[in-house]
Amino acid sequence: MKDLQAKGLGLATISYDPPEILTAFSRQRGITFPMLSDVGSETIKRYGILNTVAMELAGPNAKDPALAEDIKTYVSVVGPNARMAGIAFPGTFILDRSGRVKSRFFEDFYIDRNTSSSILMRAGIGAPVTGTKVSTEHLEVTTYPSDSALAPGNRVTLAFDVVPHRGIHVYAPGASGYRVIGVNIESHAQIRALPMKYPPAQIYSFKPLNERVPVYQKPFTLLQEIVLEGTPQAQAALRGKDMVTLKGTLDYQACDDKVCFNPESVPLSWTFTVRPLVLERPIRQP
Repeated sequence: MKDLQAKGLGLATISYDPPEILTAFSRQRGITFPMLSDVGSETIKRYGILNTVAMELAGPNAKDPALAEDIKTYVSVVGPNARMAGIAFPGTFILDRSGRVKSRFFEDFYIDRNTSSSILMRAGIGAPVTGTKVSTEHLEVTTYPSDSALAPGNRVTLAFDVVPHRGIHVYAPGASGYRVIGVNIESHAQIRALPMKYPPAQIYSFKPLNERVPVYQKPFTLLQEIVLEGTPQAQAALRGKDMVTLKGTLDYQACDDKVCFNPESVPLSWTFTVRPLVLERPIRQP
């Protein structure tokens, strides 16, 4: 809360839980921000974020194999009870001071959850944390994660602040015939990599070849989102582990106004502390 307030942000939650459950939970966890009860899920429905997975449990589409597997996982985590009805897809809205939605961060499934630090980083609000600096012949790179500790289902962001050396450019998506800068995450049984988020590129004109290609010449930041899997199978595999390490490479090809250099792959790694999920149910207060 102090970090959010320092950035000029407030915080409130909205859920379909009744007030007595929210009161008990806030006391149990020492929560001081507003927790609002959406009776009958009316607001959830108006915002179009009603979680229909719960509705499919008794519906005809449950016979679909892919959906049935999703439902099986969902039930194993949440529990097969009538209180699923009315639950929202997990997500976050960021509002301006007049109450208008400026951005939204939502998940398609109950298990995956954006961390607040990841949301702030992707919204351009979060301040960079201490990172790892790497120098190459062509670039200065600083990489840092939005979070140092992960719980199963957490969706977090790896940032890469890239500063090309003077006169150097690297290639952006859409550059044909060159290695586009990107992050290659090694396969990991418990971590899933999502598509890379690229900033807008500049167009570089190379007159000898009559070539116009998208490049990065000025400092820029790449954002790579990852998810620590929260399925029962992944949770079982993580049980007893205090740390998890992810490895990968930053791949690119650099050129100046005269020479294109060989493609490069810079090895990188990140180690995260593994946090357990909070699974206890609220204790009702008298």
